[in-house]
Amino acid sequence: MTTVTWLDLTVYLLVYSFLGWAVEACYYAVTRKKFCNRGFLTLPFLPSYGLTYCLLTLALPPLAGSYVLQFGMTLVVAAVVESLSELFMSRACKKLRLDPERGSLFNGSWQGLLISAGKALCFYLVYLVFHPMLMAVSLLLPPLAVRIVGGILLGLMALESLAVLVAVLSGNAEGFRDWQKDTWQSRLADKISRSVWRRFQKAYPGIETDDNIEPGEYIFARGLCLDKLVWVFLISALLGDIIETFFCGFVNGEWMSRSSVLYGPFSFVWGLGAVVLTVVLRPLVQKNDRYVFLGGFVVGGAYEYLCSVFTELVFGTVFWDYSDMPLNIGGRTNVLFCFFWGVLSVVWIKIIYPPMSESIEKLPAVAGKVITWVVVIFMTCNAMLTCAAMLRFDTRAQRPESGNVFEEFLDRQYDDDFMAHRWPNMIVTGRPGEQ
Repeated sequence: MTTVTWLDLTVYLLVYSFLGWAVEACYYAVTRKKFCNRGFLTLPFLPSYGLTYCLLTLALPPLAGSYVLQFGMTLVVAAVVESLSELFMSRACKKLRLDPERGSLFNGSWQGLLISAGKALCFYLVYLVFHPMLMAVSLLLPPLAVRIVGGILLGLMALESLAVLVAVLSGNAEGFRDWQKDTWQSRLADKISRSVWRRFQKAYPGIETDDNIEPGEYIFARGLCLDKLVWVFLISALLGDIIETFFCGFVNGEWMSRSSVLYGPFSFVWGLGAVVLTVVLRPLVQKNDRYVFLGGFVVGGAYEYLCSVFTELVFGTVFWDYSDMPLNIGGRTNVLFCFFWGVLSVVWIKIIYPPMSESIEKLPAVAGKVITWVVVIFMTCNAMLTCAAMLRFDTRAQRPESGNVFEEFLDRQYDDDFMAHRWPNMIVTGRPGEQ
């Protein structure tokens, strides 16, 4: 496991977010003869670039020596992050006139494949040539200064992201035009929304909404939105846990917990996997099954690989190891399981998701909203408590005595026997971030 630290990831996130913003700003300044902020933040950052390189920093080192596998991983990671970013953009702007040269790996066209491959090649060359220099420079930076500056910038990015969220939830392009005509003093939320949408108008000329639903005809979780994805995650996490439990029980003759969290039968790997497949493969829903299969093959394999890397980095634990299986990739995934991901993607996109989506949209609007937020709050607290319990479990062997009242609670409520029973396949590899 690579010896990357959270401090390193902070530097990479900020540097590459700024460089990505600078590249896009320069490109559009040249092509349009006019400067515009292409980011959704006022700050000069495009977090999608920073997130992409953080993921590549974790995923590519174990594949060293195989340029083909590294490029393939770069291609998939960059395309998935771009798909997630575009989902947010389409949520903010119901109809966004994107530039004609844009394309996606997962739109089922050769043009999309070539454009994605070209972008991935640029990402990969930067990783091979520029990234080593950045790593060397980051070693010379004072850790305290990095923590202070990085903390301030991340805090500002978080606040700006919240402002964008307020704008997305409380306004739209038509609303911005109405605000321009309004001379009265506005609420704080309106001021924030007005500022954000003013930038949207400059960065994306022609932005408009496409809401044709009359008042009183509101449909809960219409289309692909946050509410819909929350329910997809919840249902898939529950079904995934049940399927894995029965599969292991019947095939291996051993009944064990397959949950990812302390409370409830929920597998986050399945839940998040369903969300990723839904977002990334949705352009292929009208395509031939082979396109969906290939998309699921590569996305599912990359997703499983990154999940393994993440758990080992954060918690110092490994929940699955395929090292004894043929055609495995670092023991984190293998060709057979990638094949299963491809088949599962076809079944999911073509058979399961359409009726599930329709059923979710039939929920009462008010009840659906309330339950959605209850689920979000519960799952967030559940996940945070699970992380704390795992981290304490990992450090308990070196430091048995609790250092504060919270650690005392974790030691008493989630002792080693509880953790071993909850996750019987968990293997502790070492302290987080030091592998």
